[in-house]
Amino acid sequence: LVIYVHGGSFCTESAFGRTYHRYATSLAASAGALVVSVEYRLAPEFPIPAAYDDAWAALQWAASSSDPWLASYADWGRTFLAGDSAGGNIVYHTAVRASHEVNDDMMDIEGLIMVHPYFWGAKRLPSELAWADESEGASATAVFPPYGVDRLWPFVTAGQAGNDDPRIDPPASEVSSLACRRVLIAVAGKDTLRDRGLDLAARIRDHDAPWPWMTPGRREVTVVESEGEDHGFHLYCPLRATSKRLMGSIVEFINQQPSSSPANPMVFGVPTTPFKDVFGYGTTMKSWGTRSSMARNRAHGPGAHGPVWPSNKISVRLPMPAGNAHHKQHPLSAAAPWGCVMNKFF
Repeated sequence: LVIYVHGGSFCTESAFGRTYHRYATSLAASAGALVVSVEYRLAPEFPIPAAYDDAWAALQWAASSSDPWLASYADWGRTFLAGDSAGGNIVYHTAVRASHEVNDDMMDIEGLIMVHPYFWGAKRLPSELAWADESEGASATAVFPPYGVDRLWPFVTAGQAGNDDPRIDPPASEVSSLACRRVLIAVAGKDTLRDRGLDLAARIRDHDAPWPWMTPGRREVTVVESEGEDHGFHLYCPLRATSKRLMGSIVEFINQQPSSSPANPMVFGVPTTPFKDVFGYGTTMKSWGTRSSMARNRAHGPGAHGPVWPSNKISVRLPMPAGNAHHKQHPLSAAAPWGCVMNKFF
């Protein structure tokens, strides 16, 4: 089970948008995993910590096993928190909170995956200094120039915090409290945030494991660096060799073994495999994709036809491979043990 939190500087993007729906679907297919893609409230209308609260609500929802499909197919012993950019920051704080609120209802988090995670600070690090001179135009070529990052955190916190905020510059005591067994941090060679990711990886590795059931001092930390790439490249150039290698590294980390097959490319348009859509207004619809952006639908409830994505405001999407035995037996209530679940938690 992978609980995925999208990026977007805490103020843009959506789990329901094409970019992240494609990525979550590709991750599910490549890793053979069930992926929960979290939709959270965005700043400035909902300043931080709203996003943290929504991600925590998503984790609690998954842990409750209240959804029959998740209860049937999720491997609760192998749960991962994953996110990119702002989502990397959010899942880090979700893991920290889970470490402090251990109880019988909370699932055991095996791994934490942070891709180009958003962390910052009042003091510049080397990769940040490289882009600091705006007069030479260097910053103009960076996805995340330092002067822009400097302004972001005060914006998404409604002016209540600066760049020395421990939520973007975690203290050692917090880093040492992470209870997940394994951590993967991916950085990009040209990313302004690169050194923040490397610094966090080093600090996690250097701190002893905090819980008795973890082998002291042996917490596994994997760093994946994509040379020559910038922030978030894998989302917008999914067919690039470096994007495929990054996906392969994530799949290998999840499955604890080298990937035996190439990463699945992102799905463009409507998925060509059958899927179940649960709409916000209560309609459940079994659909199967076509080669275009349209789909044919079999509705249970009020009739609905036309474009499936994104105008019908799908609340949950459950992909189902056509050859799966459950496809015929339970066409609306069951699916294969992998897929992409999308839901709102506010």
